Amino acid sequence: METIIQHQKQFQYAEAYVSDMLVLKNIFLETQNLRKANQNFGLPFLLAKNGRETFAFASLIINEKDEISFKIYDKNKMAESEKRNFFSGAERYFKSNNTPNFKDPEQLKSSISSMISWLNPE
Repeated sequence: METIIQHQKQFQYAEAYVSDMLVLKNIFLETQNLRKANQNFGLPFLLAKNGRETFAFASLIINEKDEISFKIYDKNKMAESEKRNFFSGAERYFKSNNTPNFKDPEQLKSSISSMISWLNPE
């Protein structure tokens, strides 16, 4: 019996840039079943890609305790092991970053508000 080996491309993780925001906004809107981005979109900082397609992103948020945290939004097209790997990568990135958005809740709130205004022009 012949065994067929399928090589699945690994996901690459990359920092999120302004040029990625419209794709990330679309993932957010799809997964949250919304028409406009809101504060829960947060401030994206890391994304998971397979080739040219983005499948997930990690975003800085202000949690219910008014602390900085992060949330993962994904298209549900990643295996559980890949989701765990991406979460671990995002967690390491989150803990090692010392820029104001990662450490100062007021700065992050301001950045999120600016991002939402930019993403939802009226």
